[in-house]
Parts: sequence; C-alpha cells; structure tokens
Amino acid sequence: AEALMIAATNYSGEDLGDFTRYMEDISRLLLSTRPTAVSLPNAVSYVMKQLRKDYRGVEDARAAVISAARSFIEHSKRAVEAISIIGSRMIKGGETIVTHCNSSAVTGILAKAWSDGKMFRVYATETRPRFQGYITARDLASKGIPVTLIPDSAAVYAMRRADLVIVGADAISSNGALVNKIGTSQIALAAKAHGVPFYVAAETYKFSPYTLIGEPIEIEERDAEEVIHPVPEGIMVRNPVFDATPAEYIDAIITEIGVISPEMAIIIITDYLGHRVSVDMLKSLEDSEPL
Repeated sequence: AEALMIAATNYSGEDLGDFTRYMEDISRLLLSTRPTAVSLPNAVSYVMKQLRKDYRGVEDARAAVISAARSFIEHSKRAVEAISIIGSRMIKGGETIVTHCNSSAVTGILAKAWSDGKMFRVYATETRPRFQGYITARDLASKGIPVTLIPDSAAVYAMRRADLVIVGADAISSNGALVNKIGTSQIALAAKAHGVPFYVAAETYKFSPYTLIGEPIEIEERDAEEVIHPVPEGIMVRNPVFDATPAEYIDAIITEIGVISPEMAIIIITDYLGHRVSVDMLKSLEDSEPL
C-alpha cells in the first residue's frame, strides 16, 4: 500500500487515463515480487478499487488512491495491536512457547503477555536459509523475554518441552490451510504428534479470496545460492520459501476480530471481507490484474 501511495504521489502527468494505466503497471510489478504472501494482492486490490470510480481529473484520483493506501496501512497497524491483546490472553504464564520465522503479530503477542507480567520462555527456530528467526530472537531478548535459538531440525526436541506453538501467516486459504515460511508444516506435525496446541496469528487481510475459486496459493522458490554458495557442481539445490500446513493441524487462528477455528476461514473471506465469487474475480485472474 505504501509503494502505491509513493507511486501516486510521484506521478507528474495530467491525463487521467494515463494515470490509471501507470498505477496498473505499478500494481503488476508489485504483485510479481511476492507471489505467495496474500497481504500484497489484498492491499493492491483495496487501493486500486478506487480507480474504478469516476473522477474529474488526476488530482482527485490521486487523492483517492493515497487516502485508501493510508487507510490500509492504518488498518494493518491496528490489526497487529488487536491481535497482540487477544493473543496475549491465551498465554497464562509458565509456558514454554515455540515460534518459527519472524512475525510482528507473534512478537506483539509475546511482548504484550510479558508486559502484563506473565512469565514464560520461548524457543525460536533459526529459520534457514535467511535466518529470520535471529530477528525474532533479538527482538524478544531486547524486551527481556527468555529466548533460546534452535536449529530448524530441532522441532521435535523443542516440542518435547513445549506447551504451545504460535506462528504467523503469509496466507490462509478458504479451507483454513496455512501457508507460511518453509518449515512451519514440520513444526505443526511435531506439535500434533506431541499434543501441543498449534496457533496461528494472522491479520484478516492475509486470508486469500482467490482460493474461493480453486486458485492455489503459489509457493515461491528463490535462488539456490541462498542455501549454499557457491552451488557445488553436479548438485541440484531447491529453495522453496513457504510450505502449506493443513487445517487439521491448526487448533486456532488469532485474528484482530477474535480467535476462530480454521473452518471459519471461508466466513472471514466472504462475510467479513465481503469477497464473493464473481466475474470480476475470474477476469482479474485471467488478466493478472488486481481485483
């Protein structure tokens, strides 16, 4: 949303049609950068819907785009704050909590619970190959929260000591499945096997409306050299960035409007977010344009 706001601000032309095409081009470019994280297309959709209206000129259209972008950014901040409060109530004190990767919603929950005087400790996975778990560990340690950094392969080790798992989300499908940083699904499997509750902290704009019509969430794959550099000759390296965790491994999803079961994801998408299967949605996919 912020990138669209900057693009609209920087546009110097005076033709409304040209401004619309310019913003559509920027939108396509943005969408190509993060094919998995659904918050990006949802943000683009929210902002770009403004250009479907009739305007007298570029200035009116620009103002509408900037206003929508600011509204989305503010909503995002409020959502994380609400999730922090709601999620912190699920921590009673004395627990050992496992988390994976880096999520502002998750660290917000832990920080709020800690500031409320609840004592607990955290296992944070390192999250290879880009080590986002280091960010989480440093953030928690800076707040005085006891945190232990562990290898991703130590999921079972951690689960034998854990009371609950809280992870973030890059996307949630209409059937309640979670798409998140690679390694999340193995943590969910380990949690299930050890009877440890597995919670997801997710803003509602991370629920994917496209999955209503059977469109799969694309799993991004990045450069092999993130895994090993240089790549040894004769060895193939794969670097998938995300994986999918089925709804049956998820105990609850913590959103800014409350704690829901995974089965309620479709209600969030259709009733709360207001998405419906429509010709516009199908055309959007066909043309690779934002809703």
